[in-house]
Order: sequence, then structure tokens, then C-alpha cells
Amino acid sequence: MTLATLRLAKNEERRLRGGHLWIYSNEVDKQASPLKTFEAGQQVIVESSQGKALGVAYVNPQSLICARMLGNGDKAFGQKQIEQRIQQALELRDTLFPQPCYRLIYGESDLLPGLVVDRFGDHLSVQFNTAGMEALREPVLAALHKLLAPKSILLRNDASVRELEGLPSEIVSVYGDSPEDVELIENGVRFLAPLASGQKTGWFYDQRPNRAWLRDLVPGKRVLDVFSYVGSFGVQAAAFGAAEVWCNDASELALEKAHENAALNGVGDRLNTLHGDAFAALRQLKDDGERFDVIIVDPPAFIKRKKDQKEGILAYRRINELAMRLLTPGGYLISASCSMHMPREELLDIVRAASRHVDRHAQVLAEGMQGADHPVHAAIPETRYLKAVLSRISRN
Repeated sequence: MTLATLRLAKNEERRLRGGHLWIYSNEVDKQASPLKTFEAGQQVIVESSQGKALGVAYVNPQSLICARMLGNGDKAFGQKQIEQRIQQALELRDTLFPQPCYRLIYGESDLLPGLVVDRFGDHLSVQFNTAGMEALREPVLAALHKLLAPKSILLRNDASVRELEGLPSEIVSVYGDSPEDVELIENGVRFLAPLASGQKTGWFYDQRPNRAWLRDLVPGKRVLDVFSYVGSFGVQAAAFGAAEVWCNDASELALEKAHENAALNGVGDRLNTLHGDAFAALRQLKDDGERFDVIIVDPPAFIKRKKDQKEGILAYRRINELAMRLLTPGGYLISASCSMHMPREELLDIVRAASRHVDRHAQVLAEGMQGADHPVHAAIPETRYLKAVLSRISRN
């Protein structure tokens, strides 16, 4: 099959030569290759303005990122290449993790842009987040069957990015019987994650190394897990020896699952849940005179787009200030952000500014990022999105 050509404007190939995979619509020579002539998901040969072939990409003319590179050469990207890349990703995860519980495919970082695969033992949760990857759905599923022989595959194609790509939202089981809950083991602690009814793919593997900080911090301590979801931080804190744990979330279903997960690990008697908005919950806890030795603040992205930055930073600062007011003197705060558009330096400054505003002294003990099953593509800074700061907060 002969592929059509997408020609770049003058000097717009420099990022691609550096290893980046994205092409923006304003980087295309629209006279030589009008975007409207391509179909969403179509594969093309990308050429420099001088006509030199740079590799194969898929196109979506209605997206700001109008093309994403798939590989070198001039042949269509298909089953063979997909199998090779999934095998390469599998070898990395199996080297690093003792149990088959991890993010198996992390999009661009595994050279499969637009694809996310989370593995829960024999069960897979999959997201096709771009039109180009959606067009490769069948060969991707065939490769997953061949290499992993899973008992079930659930498509969690309900991410908001699909709407931007012109794709429908769907949650559908495409192979086997996807269970309502899947079991996983993280840092030696057992969990049940809701596959279809939970957030994103059902679990947030990215925080694994930062949750491990709790092992040394929480024995005998009182812990508050804010935005707890199904108790990922809180239940691990209880399993690591915390005397008492409170989990706060806006979802009653998530808090019910947190209780189940605590019981699964024999620590149900040490877990309390607080349903409701996090900001209101923290204010109420302060009014009630509650205090905690360790607090985890792991909110959803407050900055989804660059234009949200000012309001988002204010929200991060407010929630960190509220948390600091609830800490016992010398208590520990884990503050996290999954906002891609906020640099790590900004989160550090938020912790600093929040501590000054409430007349506290913050000592930064460690910084964290996403786990190794979410590897960073060295040429794509956007693939390093998760920030976490561990601080000791004392009185001045």
C-alpha cells in the first residue's frame, strides 16, 4: 500500500529529528499537503520541506496535534511492529515488577502514541485515545491476545480526549468476561479496583513509588488521605502500621471500595471514611479540632489546559494550606499534582507559599514522579506529568 505524503513547513522538522513524535497543525505545509485531504486515522509518510522522508505517522486533521509519528521507513505501521513494541514494553515491566500489575503501555513513551494498557494479572484495561490508534484497534488487540493470553479485555474508551479526536465514548468488554473488580498487589498490599465503574482504567499505578514513602512514615500515626479514591494511599498506610486512617472522597462508591480494601488486608477496624468535597471536608475537620500526623493530598488535575493555570495553582495552594493547618507540629505532608501543564518547580513553590501563609516551616524531604511503568520519553517532556513532594511541616 502506497502512503500519502504529509509535508512539513520550512524548519519544522527539528523537533522530530530530536525524537519528538508530535506534529502540530501549524507545522504543516498546507499548500503542499492540505490537511482537509486526509482522513482521521490515516497513515502517511512525513517529509521535510526539502522532500526528505522522516518516517510514518498517523493523521487527524481536526486535532491540534494533527499527526503522531509511528516509526522510521516508508511502509505502513501494522501487526508486526505493534507486536514488537508491546513485547519490548512487556520485557521492561516484567523486569521491574514482581507481580503482573502495572501499566503495560504508556502511549508515546512506549512508541505507541494514543494507546494505554493497564494489566491486572489476567485482565486488561485498554484505552484507544486517538483516531490513529483507534484505526489500529484490531491489530493491537490481536497482539495483546498473542503475547499475554488474557482472560478478559475491557475497553475504557471514555476519556475526554476521545471527544477532541472526534471519537465516541464507550466502555465495552471485547474479550472474555471482564470482572466487576480486579485484584492487584502494590507495595505488598492487596487491592480490588473497579474496572468499568472506576476512574480512568480503574486504578492509578503511577503513584506506586510515592505510596511506598508511607512505609517509614506512618507506623503508629494518624493519617488523612484526601481525594482517596478506593484507598490507594490510605489502605497502604493502614497496612504499614498506621494507628488510624481517614479517607476522604467525593464518591461514595469509591469509599465503599476503600472499606473493602481495608478489610481485604485485615485493617478494616483502622479505617474511617469521610464523604464529600475535599475543601469542605478539610475545613470541617479543622472546626472539629481534628489533627493528623501524616496527610496525603492527591487531587485530580486542577489544570487541564494552559488557560486554567492561574485558577488551578490557586486551588492547589488552597488545598495544601488547609492540609497544613490540620497537621500536628512536625507532621508530614505528601502533596501531589498530575497536571501536565504545571512544572515540578511550581508545586515546590506552592508548598513553600502555602507554608509561609499559614506560618509554618516546610522541609522538603523527597520529590517523586510517576513510576517506572510510566517511563518518560526523553524527547517529550509532556510524558513526565506526575509530581509529588514529601515535606515535614513544623511551626516557626
